[in-house]
Amino acid sequence: MAPSPSDPGPARDAQITIYPDGPMLLRGDVEIVGADGAPLPRRRKTIALCRCGSSALMPLCDGTHKLVWKPGRDNARRRAVAADED
Repeated sequence: MAPSPSDPGPARDAQITIYPDGPMLLRGDVEIVGADGAPLPRRRKTIALCRCGSSALMPLCDGTHKLVWKPGRDNARRRAVAADED
């Protein structure tokens, strides 16, 4: 029987680091599952997930954000901060 999506499973040591204008780095023992429920194969302990939406390797980062995201570019976080200031 497949585990429930709400079941976190066994405890894992993992860290997620979100880089401004860059990817999310996942380090440690964590399973990434696609929308279809299939696990994403991992070849490394640290992987980068795309946040810009332009990677040819989605959901993995291929560095395209360096071309499409300019430093200080408008993003959801900046809009939320600006809305709080109003």
